[in-house]
Amino acid sequence: MFSLTRRVFGLGLLAAGITASLSASAQELKQLNIGYQKTGLPVIARQQQVIEKALSDKGVAVKWVEFTAGPPLVEALNVGAIDVGWTGDAPPIFGQSAGANIVYAAALPANGDGEAIFVKPASPIQSLADLKGKRIGVGKGTSAHNLLVAALEKANIPFDQITPVYLSPADAAAAFASDQIDAWAVWDPFYAIAETRYQPRVLARSSEVLKVNTYFLANKDFAKAHPETIATTISALGVAAKWADANRDKVAAALHEVTGVPLDAQTIAANRTKFGIFPITDEIIAGQQATADRFFKLKLIPNAVRISDAVWTAPGN
Repeated sequence: MFSLTRRVFGLGLLAAGITASLSASAQELKQLNIGYQKTGLPVIARQQQVIEKALSDKGVAVKWVEFTAGPPLVEALNVGAIDVGWTGDAPPIFGQSAGANIVYAAALPANGDGEAIFVKPASPIQSLADLKGKRIGVGKGTSAHNLLVAALEKANIPFDQITPVYLSPADAAAAFASDQIDAWAVWDPFYAIAETRYQPRVLARSSEVLKVNTYFLANKDFAKAHPETIATTISALGVAAKWADANRDKVAAALHEVTGVPLDAQTIAANRTKFGIFPITDEIIAGQQATADRFFKLKLIPNAVRISDAVWTAPGN
């Protein structure tokens, strides 16, 4: 659901709503580099060009950089190769634990029904309990990694009783096709593509296991130097979310146009995607902290983190 509930999310609104002036440092900005993946709100924003429109009168161009998963996007944020980007819940935790120069700028809905652990229909694996001793493909440090950890925990299966096979989505797709892994944990559109090809047996979905968010992130130095640009971008994403909710019949085609993912798969993904962008509340921080604590307890991240240390403070707040 589209939701903007704090004053910062009114900053930079399109048309008559754009009232905040840029600082001297922001006026020097010539290009905003945005990292995105193959589905979700940023893809809609790109297709609708709402961020480009919001920044055009400020002389700021927009460059879109595609990533197959959150961890490499976070690394690109860390080194300043991109300025902002969208990922699931786990990538910024792994990044923060490694000292990445990032901040949480806003929250978005979870992957929910669009992320799952599944097997092929002919697999003897019928439930999470059957995953003991099995090879499970998953991206390390991704939201699907968190789903796998949490699902096993809920089923009382120690994480060390499965064999995680850390693969990118493309490599995991190949491994799943050739039966080199027994199960696969991944998000849309890769999950949706697998559904169209295999009609897999789903063992768990994020919506059944987790109450988490996805996140709009920024390079910390960029956010400090260009706060109004961040606010304007967040507001433009809100416009894209409103369009997506009002034009559900056009969302899949919009996603397909930008990503090239087959329309049937993007239709599945679009139909279960929730669109929105909202401020990061204490409740959201607490939920993300619980995820970070879970990873640290399992020694999946090298250092404990405090999520609140990496939350961006918007102009005027």
